[in-house]
Amino acid sequence: MRILVVHAHPLAASFLSAVHARLVAVLRAGGHEVDDLDLYAEAFDPVLSPDQMRSYVDTEKNTRGVENYVARLRAADALVLVFPVWFDGLPAILQGYFQRVFVPGATCFGPVRGLFGGAASRLVVPGSRVFGLAESLGQGAVLMALAATAYHAVSGGGQRDPIVAPDLIVGHGVLGRLLARLTVIGGYPVPTVWELDANRAQGAMGYPVLRPEDDPRRDYRAIYDVSGDSRILDALMQRLARGGEIVLAGFYSAPLGFSFPPAFMREARLSVAAQWQPADLRNVHRLCESGELSLDGLLTHRAGAADAVAAYRQAFTDPDCLKMVLDWSSRS
Repeated sequence: MRILVVHAHPLAASFLSAVHARLVAVLRAGGHEVDDLDLYAEAFDPVLSPDQMRSYVDTEKNTRGVENYVARLRAADALVLVFPVWFDGLPAILQGYFQRVFVPGATCFGPVRGLFGGAASRLVVPGSRVFGLAESLGQGAVLMALAATAYHAVSGGGQRDPIVAPDLIVGHGVLGRLLARLTVIGGYPVPTVWELDANRAQGAMGYPVLRPEDDPRRDYRAIYDVSGDSRILDALMQRLARGGEIVLAGFYSAPLGFSFPPAFMREARLSVAAQWQPADLRNVHRLCESGELSLDGLLTHRAGAADAVAAYRQAFTDPDCLKMVLDWSSRS
């Protein structure tokens, strides 16, 4: 059997590296053909570039720069991963390996055109992980996970007591709009939303949307950032009230950093919003089904599954595209 062993630890003298060496020796002694891939020793580049993200579902382009690693994965009969658990997760280099190498069409599925791993018409899961959605939601049902994410960011999964709702939201995409709408219907003070793109600034429901330079306030108690801009923290620190909080609710592809003195002077607090929980989904489903939480205007584009490559490209590059829906109804 040809076995691909992927090792992800930077120190050759570590216990895990010793485990890795022993594993390879035992497999070879057992007659297996071992392809020993040490990600650090081979200086694997884990960074997924913007161009690679845009071509993620294009099977003619998505392996550029990692052709050798994809070929090694395809040639393997079995895969063994050797890695430590750091901060309750994978080492960054291994996460990058998965993102760059396990792309649609690469992982032994032949011509299947998977979308972020989805390559099946039927999904088998435990019943406890299935949640029934009201038919009245229609295609708005695809927004339930994002709505639950917004709800979780504010409520902390029910752990925030008292709840400190955002009075400034940075970014007027789908998640920013859901945060603002939830804040308004929850009866909290109306938040301000920052947005740089003039088209995306449209569509507010009961709250103001401003460019940052048009907002004079510097006393925000709770700033929720969904911009994904890893360079924004210093600017947000300048807008905090003393003891205020910045909640990171977006996705950041680059490391975050900030200048310490302004944060120290304001006694600033930083929080990271985690993945939503089942209770969050139940609550937003109730709000949507009752009509209290509107999903109007959030699904802006629709495309057939056959046009998936162009649709994903538009979803990632067109600022007017808030959320793209792929229609699979005509596919068997």
